This record gives sequence, C-alpha cells and structure tokens, in this order.
Amino acid sequence: MVNILCYGDSNTYGYDPETGLRYPKDVRWTGVLQNILGSDYNVIEEGLNGRTTVFDDPNDDWKNGLDYVRGIVCTHRPVDVFVVMLGTNDLKACFGASPEEITSGLGKVIVSALDTLEKKQGFRPKVLIVSPVVLTDVENGPFAASFDAGSVERSKHLAGCYGVLSKKLMASFLNAAEVTPPSKTDGVHLDRKGHKLLGTAIGYTLLKNVC
Repeated sequence: MVNILCYGDSNTYGYDPETGLRYPKDVRWTGVLQNILGSDYNVIEEGLNGRTTVFDDPNDDWKNGLDYVRGIVCTHRPVDVFVVMLGTNDLKACFGASPEEITSGLGKVIVSALDTLEKKQGFRPKVLIVSPVVLTDVENGPFAASFDAGSVERSKHLAGCYGVLSKKLMASFLNAAEVTPPSKTDGVHLDRKGHKLLGTAIGYTLLKNVC
C-alpha cells in the first residue's frame, strides 16, 4: 500500500464556493485521485480552510502550515508521497507577501515534513509540489475583504517560483493553473469540474513521475 498525504488549504479540503460547505468525497480532487489510483494506494486528505505556509492568520492563529506539518505527517506515517498545494491564503492583502516570500515559506514546510519523516520513519517521502490556481476578480467577489487586485497579480507568479523550488528540492511539479481556473463564483475555489480536472492531472502526474 502506497500512502499519499495531501497537505493543503480549502481547495484540498473541498470547499464548495456555491454553498460554503464541503463537496462530497468523490467530488473532491483527492477523491478523484483515489479513484484513479485504485486500491493499491491510500490517499490521505489533510486540507484546512485558510491554511497558509508560514503566516499567522490574524483571526485564526492555528492555520500556520509550518506549525502543524510535523504532527500531521507523523500522524499518518508511513508517508510514501507528500503532495502539497499551499500559497493561496498567503496572497491575502493582510500579509503583503511576495511570490518569493510565499515560495520560501512553502520550502520551509516541505523541508520540515521531510526532515521529520526521515527521522521518524527512516526515509524521506517523494514530493509533488502543486502550485495553486490563479485568482480571478476576487476584489469584486465574496472574499474581497481578504484579497485585492495585488493578490491576483501575485498569484500569476507563484508557478514560476514553485517550479524553481521543485528543482531545488528534487520534487515533481504540477501547475494547477494550467489545469483549471477557479470557479466564477468567487475566483478562489474550484468548482466540481475543476476538482475533477485537478484530481485527474495529479493522478497521472503521480503515476508517471512519482509512484
């Protein structure tokens, strides 16, 4: 059995932009991924709404991805593959983080996870970095209080920075923005079609390059 831990934010949790609730398991990209890979693989969901890489949310100080990653990876060990898709919440106006700063934060999360697992399970998992979708028109949507036009512009540059990071860490890489846009409802979260497309793309990427 190959254990695949998916560490992310609301788009890994499966936030439904139409209802504010959670998509059913088979709709979420992680569920799509499980169906593609089959019974020889165990896809583990660790998505949290609002999770950042290293930033402390002023309203919820427990959403810092670096603070929690060590406990989470140890909870699910052995972890054979670590899939990480973070960075969207780092684009919030309150953080003012550049794409380079967000990438640095993601690197810290990944290295922390790898170092911890090497110590606790005796080997480092393979890694797939997924850069998030590009934000669209968020300043006029339901999340206008969190994101602005600058967030949209900075989101366009994450993929390039993440690609460089993936080479540095010898990780596989997938640009979600090349797979699907966010929903038209809020410009941040995936719709049902987006989840299906992303889960399929991640599945084929893992089968080709990682698993």
